Amino acid sequence: MSLKLRLASIWLPSFLIKKELERVAEVTMGCLDQLLLKYKPDIMETISRDDLPMDGNLDDRRRIMANAHNIRIESLIEAMGYENAVNIGRKYLFKAGLKLGRDARERLTVNDSLPDLLRAARVLYQVLGIEFEIEYGDEITIIINKCCLSNYYTPETCRILSAADEGVVQGLNENIHMKFTQRMTDGPSECLACIYNNSV
Repeated sequence: MSLKLRLASIWLPSFLIKKELERVAEVTMGCLDQLLLKYKPDIMETISRDDLPMDGNLDDRRRIMANAHNIRIESLIEAMGYENAVNIGRKYLFKAGLKLGRDARERLTVNDSLPDLLRAARVLYQVLGIEFEIEYGDEITIIINKCCLSNYYTPETCRILSAADEGVVQGLNENIHMKFTQRMTDGPSECLACIYNNSV
């Protein structure tokens, strides 16, 4: 494990968390804005462009980002219909997550081991106010028992934006894939995601 990853996993100062949250917001909202410009450019006139930079404490900033995501997803569904918005939105957001994951891998110098990936994922999820546990069995399952964003996200937003999480994991390690099988915003008390190694 690199020194950068070890230090980040022990302590991440508030100003760095805010900076990383700003990065996530910029990439994900930029991705959704590109989609809207492509499929329904006129609708962009009704969407506020003042989401960034975000102000306030961490909770305020997460709420601002989540609400901005909700507005864009609602507009995307209005423009494309639910099925198309989910399918195309998830493809775009996966690519955005892949970029975020690759950037984080380089900045934190994450190696190819599963423990490194999970440690890096904890650091990145801390930025979003998300906590998880790992369950080892026939497959590895991430159990998310706290998610600040779930307080604000609509089920539709969560379904599409969770593709970014899946992209981040693959960006951290191209051989490791994550797939959500359960989301809090659909009613359960926990989110579940399976982790599997594509190279095996």
